[in-house]
Amino acid sequence: MTGKIESGDLCTVAPAENEELEVGDVVLCKVGGAQYLHLIIAKQGERFQIGNNRGRVNGWIGLNGIYGLCIRIEK
Repeated sequence: MTGKIESGDLCTVAPAENEELEVGDVVLCKVGGAQYLHLIIAKQGERFQIGNNRGRVNGWIGLNGIYGLCIRIEK
């Protein structure tokens, strides 16, 4: 299985507001002190459940932990 984003892909990230973020979006977020691109797999108000492309659920994150929305991926 290949991911939406592969190692070495150039990703463009832009600031995002809560109203813009939807299930299926890829976001730059802070998890455990590091920054990662994750997939939003559920939304509940201003909380977002994030996970990876292979079905792993990483947990819930608030809007303050999301730095931006991935708007372009270049292979």
